[in-house]
Amino acid sequence: MNFLRRRLSDSSFVANLPNGYMTDLQRPDSSTSSPASPAMERRHPQPLAASFSSPGSSLFSSFSSAMKPTSAAPSGLMEPPGPSVPIVQRPRILLVIDDAHTDWAKYFHGKKVNGEIEIRVEQAEFSELNLAAYVTGGCMVDMQVLRNGTKVVRSFKPDFILVRQHAYSMALGEDYRSLVIGLQYGGLPAVNSLYSVYNFCSKPWVFSQLIKIFHSLGPEKFPLVEQTFFPNHKPMGLTDGTVVPPTFLQGNSR
Repeated sequence: MNFLRRRLSDSSFVANLPNGYMTDLQRPDSSTSSPASPAMERRHPQPLAASFSSPGSSLFSSFSSAMKPTSAAPSGLMEPPGPSVPIVQRPRILLVIDDAHTDWAKYFHGKKVNGEIEIRVEQAEFSELNLAAYVTGGCMVDMQVLRNGTKVVRSFKPDFILVRQHAYSMALGEDYRSLVIGLQYGGLPAVNSLYSVYNFCSKPWVFSQLIKIFHSLGPEKFPLVEQTFFPNHKPMGLTDGTVVPPTFLQGNSR
């Protein structure tokens, strides 16, 4: 400091300075200030956030503030969702039409539709069933079966049908085509299809479908045993004058 005072007091040194230099030194400069002493820095420490700022830190702070919930948002949207209540779907009912020699319930035990919906098997014969079918209400089935000497009566709406029994027989009281019609009326899916089950109730009807294939493909690709169909048991005179006995007609009408 003494050296500077001596130099500035020298008139030759001041004369050699640029014009206005001394005036600029005497003017207070707000942009520059004298360095503070270490003691002053310890008394007034500068905050770290004010002394350091980079584009990366500002971007992260903006992103963090955008992720934080604000008070202006509806409180209902920010509340954590409550525990979801599992939706328990009712089991699907499979009606198996078959005799009691095969227990179909064990084949479907533990099986689920799409891995989620359980399958409940109801098994009965045609003779143990009755039903009511509706246009929009589906089909309601009544079942009366004997299980281990106990009569079981149930009413339910099946979702699917598995037919493993003939719906028609020439034996007395074994014509269940009306039940097949009722199941079809209720729009129930089945295996085999109810359409095929009903068609197979008449053997001549099935054979007539084979005749169509016979004429379409020819006898070499689809050979067929020739048969004759008569609609009833009345004697019928043939072209050669012979009369076919009714017993022969009865054997070929089904």
